Amino acid sequence: MVSAGLRAEVGVWRGSFHLDVALQVQPGEILAVLGPNGAGKSTLLRVVAGLLAVAEGSVACGGSVWDDPDGRVFVPAPERRAGYVFQDYRLFPHLSVLDNVAFGARSRGMSRRASRGGAAAVLERLDLTELASRRPAQLSGGQAQRVALARALASDPEVLLLDEPLAALDARTRIEVRGLLRRHLADFGGPTLLVVHDPLEAMVLADRILVIENGHVVQTGTPSAVARHPATEYVARLVGVNLYAGTVVDPATGRIRLDDGGELVAVAGAHDVDPDDPPGRLRRGERVQVALRPASITLHTREPDGSARNRWRGRVVGMEQLADRVRVEVSGPFDAAVDITASALAELAIHEGVEVWLSAKATEVVAYPGGEAPIVDPEPGE
Repeated sequence: MVSAGLRAEVGVWRGSFHLDVALQVQPGEILAVLGPNGAGKSTLLRVVAGLLAVAEGSVACGGSVWDDPDGRVFVPAPERRAGYVFQDYRLFPHLSVLDNVAFGARSRGMSRRASRGGAAAVLERLDLTELASRRPAQLSGGQAQRVALARALASDPEVLLLDEPLAALDARTRIEVRGLLRRHLADFGGPTLLVVHDPLEAMVLADRILVIENGHVVQTGTPSAVARHPATEYVARLVGVNLYAGTVVDPATGRIRLDDGGELVAVAGAHDVDPDDPPGRLRRGERVQVALRPASITLHTREPDGSARNRWRGRVVGMEQLADRVRVEVSGPFDAAVDITASALAELAIHEGVEVWLSAKATEVVAYPGGEAPIVDPEPGE
């Protein structure tokens, strides 16, 4: 298996939709691509796989150019060493698991015996040997996912492309297969491009995250950097954070006026209270993003008397059960999501339409530059 880096500058028009994405994935690195429906995630995979040509830009992998309209280069999909795992797996129903996995090598002209030998080795590596003689209809969802990955790996790919590989699984199977997938991907020496819709999958599986909205990159960075510093409202919702754009009014006190109305006070003088990041200094008139986690907000039925420097009134407009907590949506000078326990919900008699008070400590309010532009980590090696 050859380790190779992937570099793509993708410009594609599909009707009125324009995908304009540049990315680089190093050998052995897993890049997760996140974005809302219609953002262009699957289109990006199709371009790298050779199922769709770029109108502008280029795609190169392992030192070979796969697509370059200016240079009149286009390598067809069957000739690209790209292992593709589709969302619905697309296993051939009339073939055994062994022959499904051997298909890629067989289609490139390898003998039946040799391709089956290679497939058997991959099945053994993924602990799937006992499934070799079964047909896809006899497999569970988790088994089918692992067979689809085995088929991609058996083609001796330079790059792995996975399109929401866990989406078709039930919740219990997804947890089990997620760990297996991470281990198998770690053993792959080439770059992996992974499209997911679940932020938890991105956090668990990926070394780096790239977020696309409306065909454009809005943020890229390590999972922890994206979670700490969401660049857009979509990313903030994705990682479970209230995000507001604002302007620093008083650097001495950390007072920030929010664009949508109201104010919040951050830790005086600090951009970020994360101990792993050196703090910056707030400057008067500076444009900032302000992040506040739902669990850091306290909900009250009357005005609080505590020491919290941030207090504001609102009205409950919605509630949603989230595992062991309830997320309460509150409308006010600025909207906020608040996480409380089910027992607190009952004790406070919270219901839609009720007037409430919210409070948050200044130490829980994180402000960082970026009211106008996304926070972007540099590409590896830069």
